[in-house]
This record gives sequence, C-alpha cells and structure tokens, in this order.
Amino acid sequence: MENWYFQAGEASDVVLSTRVRLARNLRSIPFSLKETNADAQKLYEKIKEILPSVGFDLNLLKLADMDEVTILSLVEKHLITPEFGKTKNPYAAIAMNPEENLCILIGEEDHIKIQAFAAGFALEEAANRAISVDEKLNELLDYACDEQFGYLTSNPSHVGTGMKASVIVHLPGLTKSGNMSSMLRVINNFGMTVQNCYGEGSEYYQITSNQSLGITEKNIIKNSKAITERVMEQERVARKYLTKREMELKDKVYRSFGTFVYAKAMTAQEAGSLLSEIKLGVDLGILDELTDKQIRKLQVNLKPGNLQKFLGEKLDIRARDYKRPEVIEKIRKEKE
Repeated sequence: MENWYFQAGEASDVVLSTRVRLARNLRSIPFSLKETNADAQKLYEKIKEILPSVGFDLNLLKLADMDEVTILSLVEKHLITPEFGKTKNPYAAIAMNPEENLCILIGEEDHIKIQAFAAGFALEEAANRAISVDEKLNELLDYACDEQFGYLTSNPSHVGTGMKASVIVHLPGLTKSGNMSSMLRVINNFGMTVQNCYGEGSEYYQITSNQSLGITEKNIIKNSKAITERVMEQERVARKYLTKREMELKDKVYRSFGTFVYAKAMTAQEAGSLLSEIKLGVDLGILDELTDKQIRKLQVNLKPGNLQKFLGEKLDIRARDYKRPEVIEKIRKEKE
C-alpha cells in the first residue's frame, strides 16, 4: 500500500496533512531517561517484548541503527522531531507500520508518543487510529495515570488526555492578501498554537491544539476541527480575491512553473517556494501540467534527506542542488 503522504486527502487544497499524538509514560520507569541508560534500556526491552501482541503491523527500529540520511528523511516527513533525531539515547526507537501512518516514538520527551497521520483534513480518522493503538498498549502496559489529573506526562501542559491534534495548512491566499496576521490572532484566541513550518517566507503553517487537561479527547478533536474549518473558509475567500487579478496571478504561477521545470540547479528552499506557487495554480485550475499526486511526491522528495533516498545515493549540499532538477523530471514523467 502507498505511503499516506502520497495519497489524496479531503480538503487537500488547503490542508496537507493531519496528525494526532498521545503522550504516555510507564509507572515503573522514571519519566526522565537522561539519568541512566539502564532506564532507557528497560523501556526499550519492554516495548520489544509486547509489540508483537499490539498488532497494526508495527516494526521496532532503533535510531542508533539508522544512518543520518534516514533520520533526516523521517524528520522531513514529520514522523520524528529534529530533537529526537539528534538524541544521544542509545535505546531511542520508533515503532512504525509500512504505510507510515502510525509511528510511535519510544524514549523521547515521554516514554511513548503514539502518532497517527492522515493525508488532508482527517482529524477523526487519525484520532481513531491513535486511540485504537493506545487501547491495545494500555492492556499490555502499566500507564502512569492519576484519577484526578489523567495521564501523567513529563511536560505539565500535556497532563490530562496527553493528546495533541495538529494540521499542516497551505495558506498562500491569506499570506498574499495581507490577512495572515489577523487570522493568526483568531487561531491564538481559540487556544491553538500556530507555527510556520519552514521558516520566514513559507506559506505553510502547523496549527496545534494546546489544552489537554480538563477537556475530553472528543472535544479536542471537535475544537481543532472547528478552527481548521474557519481557516479553510477564510483561505478560500482570500484565494477568490487573488483571482480577481487574473493575469497577474497567472503570470506569477507560470513564471514559477517555468523556473521549476527548466532550472539546472535548485536549493531545497527555492524548490519549496516555487512548489507553493505551483500548488496554488493547480488548486485554482490555472495550471494542469502537474497532478495533485505529483505535487505531493515533489513536496517530499525534493527535501535533502528524501531526495537522497529517492536517488539512492549520498550527496553533499551542492550535488543535491544539481540533482534536484533530475528528480523533478523523473516525477513529472511518472504516470498516475
């Protein structure tokens, strides 16, 4: 089966992906694994013991056994955090299924972080998958849980459900129309966190739920869904405004496409910026030279780690810049 990040998803013109995370700790092991490798080993061995009984086709993989390109590729796909990728814990690991829509972090900030992913806008789907895994693990492990406060976590702000729901959204309309700052205030007022995914100038943002204590998992998903729907609505209104200046918009889209297709060298940042313009053009029906699926593949495989994975060779920064047009051409020629 194809990896989730190459699949079409609901409302994918605005929402690229959905993730739901559940933080859990074991009662018998200190929350901080930094003091001794003995605790980290104990956690790893326990997960290794019970994992065959969990199901979901999960494979246990130690980060220490991975090369730096593989770790970078996992970071780029948002399966692990950059900090976890740099961990010195020799027993840090992930349990992941072949589709990569389930990825459990073992030995990160918390003992266990269950992560479920889905393409597009799919909060309920991701939540149901994460909860299904959690229920199975709960049968096999002794979670640290308090009757009053709920699940206990290393970060006090995660105590309660231990749930974080997030979506990555593409907001070129709000950004170009100058309405992004007002939208950010609305999101923050709803108790959500907004983070630019790829640094200044990027039109991709991650919206994440904040509250975990004193709220149910169902209401976290409900609130996250409501604010995301509000953002989607405003983004689509902003895009309609952009289409009123049709020739200017078409010129920008086709200039970006021309550079993207005919450049002989390209940095990862430039590729991301051009793809943002191209995706907008495809979503608005201005451009039909690329399909949605090709755009999704390009978004993943033009990043440094996944580019090297795609080509099957280790490359320095300069070599990657010259190889990027080769990857673009290969993916453009792929058939659906």
